[in-house]
Amino acid sequence: MTTHEYPAGATPPLGTPGPAVPYPRAKTEAEAGQDERPAPRRAGRDRYLDLLRSMALVRVVVYHLLGWGWLSVLFPSMGVMFALAGSLMARSLSRPALGVVRGRLRRLLPPFWAFGAVALAMMFLAGWNPAKDPDLGGTWGMVDLLNYIVPVGAPPFPWHLGSPSGLLEDTWAVQGAGVLWYLRAYLWFVVASPFMLWAFRRAPWVTVLAPLAMTAVVGTGLVTIPGETGNAVTDFAVYGGCWILGFAHHEGALVKVPRYLAVSCSALMMAFGLWWASGHLGPDGWDLNDIPLADAMWSFGFVVILLQYSPSWRELPGRLARWDKLVTLSNNRAVTIYLWHNMLIMATVPILDQLYNLPFMGSDAATSALDATYTLWMFVLVWPLIGLTILAFGWIEDIAARRAPRLWPNGSKSRGSRARP
Repeated sequence: MTTHEYPAGATPPLGTPGPAVPYPRAKTEAEAGQDERPAPRRAGRDRYLDLLRSMALVRVVVYHLLGWGWLSVLFPSMGVMFALAGSLMARSLSRPALGVVRGRLRRLLPPFWAFGAVALAMMFLAGWNPAKDPDLGGTWGMVDLLNYIVPVGAPPFPWHLGSPSGLLEDTWAVQGAGVLWYLRAYLWFVVASPFMLWAFRRAPWVTVLAPLAMTAVVGTGLVTIPGETGNAVTDFAVYGGCWILGFAHHEGALVKVPRYLAVSCSALMMAFGLWWASGHLGPDGWDLNDIPLADAMWSFGFVVILLQYSPSWRELPGRLARWDKLVTLSNNRAVTIYLWHNMLIMATVPILDQLYNLPFMGSDAATSALDATYTLWMFVLVWPLIGLTILAFGWIEDIAARRAPRLWPNGSKSRGSRARP
């Protein structure tokens, strides 16, 4: 049978045989399975996730400034930050795993080295000798300093340094360097991510719930691992579920779970976390950071709800658009803000103390007014100090990412620049 060709748009005469149309081929089992696999998230910046990261950073600063433990219930920043990092890590692992891990370390370590150099210089100038520090075990204190190069463990610091009546209180090193546990946990997650993502794609439910089961073992005293190793394992267990939820978000697995089921189960988990916390309150009350199992359950359920309702914005909508530049800036300088914020909170104290020396502060009324609003002024002052630190050290993040250094990367276009179509 011959096939006749006619110009486009022409109608062939009746009875003229047309081209042979093959019957549709039945799909193989493998192809059917590929169709059922959730589609990964679209490429490009997700402004909803950027907004969550900015909110998490602000909450961390406020928490360390005011010390309100209930903020860990209102918004579990650490769980949210690990979930967002897990989502980005899953996205990056579409490339060879070794190169991805190396790239993540390259972007993390230079800003960390800059902070470590300043922090160690301040500690040494204040008279700290890690080899003679009884809390560090003598000579092993010098070995622990290697964690300021690669934070496999938490970098060491003295628990007391200086005088309580000095320019800074004697626990300033603990407050300044104590936040570095996050980098140790992040490093562990990055190195383990290729295996964790492989396991998640083959047994998602087992993989995502395994950290919660692990927390029930190591985070409740059922099994005790001493020392810094125990802290590292506990942190890995508490936030491992959130990190893997980031995988599920990127892979599109969360949208396969009916929303009513995801929210209902999350609410039950969060309720269990609060119930557990009520019977295990620490010295700071409802601070979930001191209650590992409650922290893990609450953070996990909270993150599921946030990511289940994820709208995947390309731009911030409505009134949120006014915060676009600050959201962009905080995401481009997230590591710098996190590393330095506690040091900057402490720096507000000697600055504000100079107000007492002003001539009009001689009266008791003026002194009492400043005493009553001191924390408020700390909150006001810390943000300009964070801005100055971004200008001073933030460009290191660009160098680490192999980008041209930028002083204030808030997304604004330079004057005279022409918009690209």
